[in-house]
Parts: sequence; C-alpha cells; structure tokens
Amino acid sequence: MQLRMTNQREIILRELRKSKRHLSADELYDIVKKVMPRISLATVYRNLEILSEAGLIGKLEISGRQKRFDYEVSDHDHIYCIVCHRVDNLTIERTSVDSEKLGAGAGYSITGYRVEIVGICPECQKKETIKEKDK
Repeated sequence: MQLRMTNQREIILRELRKSKRHLSADELYDIVKKVMPRISLATVYRNLEILSEAGLIGKLEISGRQKRFDYEVSDHDHIYCIVCHRVDNLTIERTSVDSEKLGAGAGYSITGYRVEIVGICPECQKKETIKEKDK
C-alpha cells in the first residue's frame, strides 16, 4: 500500500515513537494537540487506523479494552496491568510454543498467535505495599 506521509501522520508517528509507551488514541491526541493545536481527535483516530493498516504501527486490542498503539511493529507480546492499565512489551521464547500442534487439535491452520499476560505492574505493587504499611 502506497501511503502519502502527511504532516499530521509524521507528527503522530514521531510523538508515538518519542513516548516509548503503548498509547491510546486519546492519550496521543493530548500529546499531538500541543504540537498541532488545530488537529481533531477524529483526525488522530483516522490516521492511527491508516498507519496501522499500512503496517507502520501496531494496534493492540487487549481484553476488550481501549485500543492502544505501538511504534514497535516486530512480532512481540505484551503484559497488561489490571490496576493502572499500563501495557509493556514482553519477551517470550516463541520456539517453546508448538502452535501447529495446538491448532491441529481444533482443526485450525495456525497463521500466527498472540500471548496476553495480565498482572500488576511494579509501580502499582509499590503503591499497594505502601498502603499496607500505613494500615
């Protein structure tokens, strides 16, 4: 797909890359609006979808939560904090999963897979520890 790189798309890509986080469209809009005050939320949403479809960014849909966008498009997995909703990259040794064997049992031809891990991030664990000490 040939994609014309508009000024808006360049700014969205740059700010997503600079953040080093998995931002929602709303979070990215708040950042981009500081650089480009006249941009609308709808424009950010539309361009994120276009950039995702073009393969320039990744789109995460974790447990039915708000979509998040990832500048890193290589094949990788994520871990999600159930308290603050933070998302981080996770390295899983993919050779340890026999996806063909798993799919064969259900009659599927596996074309890829995504692992979703949930837990409580280090910051939320610290906050909980502080609360426990204050009791």
